[in-house]
Amino acid sequence: MAEVETVKNKQVLLKDYVTGFPKESDMIISTENTISLKVPENSNGVLVKNLYLSCDPFLRSLMQKPKPNSKSVFPGFKPGSPIHGYGVAKVVDSSHPKFKKGDLVWGMTGWEEYSLILQADSLFKIEHTDVPLSYYTGILGMPGITAYGGFYEVCHPKKGEKVYVSAASGAVGQLVGQFAKLMGCYVVGSAGSKEKVDLLKNKFGFDDAFNYKEEHDWDAALKRYFPEGIDIYFENVGGKMLDAVLLNMNMFGRIAACGMISQYNLDEPEGVKNLIAVISKKLNIRGFTASDFFSLYPKFLDLVLPRIREKKITYVEDIAEGIESVPAALIGLFSGRNVGKQVVVVARE
Repeated sequence: MAEVETVKNKQVLLKDYVTGFPKESDMIISTENTISLKVPENSNGVLVKNLYLSCDPFLRSLMQKPKPNSKSVFPGFKPGSPIHGYGVAKVVDSSHPKFKKGDLVWGMTGWEEYSLILQADSLFKIEHTDVPLSYYTGILGMPGITAYGGFYEVCHPKKGEKVYVSAASGAVGQLVGQFAKLMGCYVVGSAGSKEKVDLLKNKFGFDDAFNYKEEHDWDAALKRYFPEGIDIYFENVGGKMLDAVLLNMNMFGRIAACGMISQYNLDEPEGVKNLIAVISKKLNIRGFTASDFFSLYPKFLDLVLPRIREKKITYVEDIAEGIESVPAALIGLFSGRNVGKQVVVVARE
């Protein structure tokens, strides 16, 4: 029997549970692991070489010690174990009938050079390679389907409606704004720097945008940009921003909540004071995750791929090189250091 080849497998490990604002030192780059390049027989799994890793804000909530009776779509990270998240990878070996060696896939993978994925049914095979592969961490991956499902399936937009997007230059927000413009909506976004505000207005086609760090009264700012009120709010921030938005929503407004980045690093979440507006304005607020809409992925591709090719939808990525750059790239999300979708290149095939 031929000897099975093994290789060194550089990994990003969680050092310990995180409280407060995360630091690069909360993660360790380990070179101790080795991995077999052969999938165990009858495992129905795949072995992949990771190419691109996606840095996403929701990963912060998985770095803390689980609270009793807490429930999450994703299992939390364990100290001393590799962090995991969405990524793009190439199949090295497979015992799964859906995948073969050489296939390109995207889905949940480990933050390491190679990953053995035993729940391979959760992976998506990449069929369209005339667009950058890194797009499958963003516009054609989890953030893309989040924006699509949240905007079209949760918000049920109509032409001419007023749309507000917070964290609008991020991986999800930049797409929501462009979807809104395709629908003929009026859309305003907020972001945390002049560079990002300029991107929203000049590259992504938002009708207007503002730097939330320069606004001392968010209620007043929203009244300025939405004198007739907000019909749809795409929620990425939470806390005080949500409180201000509630005061400015129109009757029967819809709020799609997929993230609350202002709350992830707080020991005690901020209270929201204006929730009575949910009753008085008959608002519909729905929280969701991308997985709620994975069944719509083919329909999503039919909408987005032609518009990417025709340059009717654009996308901005912030690329970091090498697995060693993962800790800094992830931490940078929480200070707004990234411009666009944060991606880490592990290998280029």
